[in-house]
Amino acid sequence: MIDVVSPEVRSRMMSGIKGKNTRPEVLIRKLLFSRGWRYRLHYKGLPGKPDLVFPRLKAAVFINGCFWHVHHCHLFRMPSSRVEFWSGKLERNRLRDAEVRDMLAELGWRHLTIWECALKGKMRLPIEEIADRTSEWLLQGVGSAEIEGMNSGTG
Repeated sequence: MIDVVSPEVRSRMMSGIKGKNTRPEVLIRKLLFSRGWRYRLHYKGLPGKPDLVFPRLKAAVFINGCFWHVHHCHLFRMPSSRVEFWSGKLERNRLRDAEVRDMLAELGWRHLTIWECALKGKMRLPIEEIADRTSEWLLQGVGSAEIEGMNSGTG
């Protein structure tokens, strides 16, 4: 399939995609803050610079986009153009995510991944449920977990 925009326009569009302070991330931050949780943002002292870090609890939260982190849900679809480029790029992202999780575990940290499909799309969860589950995970103090859309597996 041929791209419908010029390479220059596509480049400008792709450069506008943010890596932090995304809409889903800000939404989760506001919810947790309103419930009394305090956290550090994008802490460089930990592998993967987690979106939210709770140092006292040794807990890290990642808010991942389903496309960029290869989550097999209704929001992920492999591009039909430049398949080799995209499959390589997305596989590297997936492998880096696994490596970061392993490094965090070695350091004694646990992690929670909140997937984009839990926050938007036809399978999204009620926002209060996401906040409840995140707060519950933080309070439990054990294990690592994921929050994903309703029909994405364990969601």
